[in-house]
Amino acid sequence: MNWLILLLAGLVEVAWSQSIKPTANFTRPIPTIISLVLMVAAVFLLSQAMNTIPVGTAYAVFTGIGAVGAIGLGIWLNDDPVSVGRMVALAMIVGGIVLAKLTS
Repeated sequence: MNWLILLLAGLVEVAWSQSIKPTANFTRPIPTIISLVLMVAAVFLLSQAMNTIPVGTAYAVFTGIGAVGAIGLGIWLNDDPVSVGRMVALAMIVGGIVLAKLTS
């Protein structure tokens, strides 16, 4: 169950990462509130997952999901550049997440 919570925490982190830019450097109140709520929700869920998942593993998986999601959405929604190097980096992050899960 805590692995599902950790997955959810990572997905909320992805949403949070995408919610930062619309705040316009935290000058727009509604986007800023949304961003802060997502940030708190992501960290709360991460802390819940850490009840049974080791801190290092949980944090590595959490940030890995966030990185993959943020890069993927950047490519999909914002036309961020796609390169062989970025795709290899994403594959390595995903491989590390899978390995962390399999070995814990």
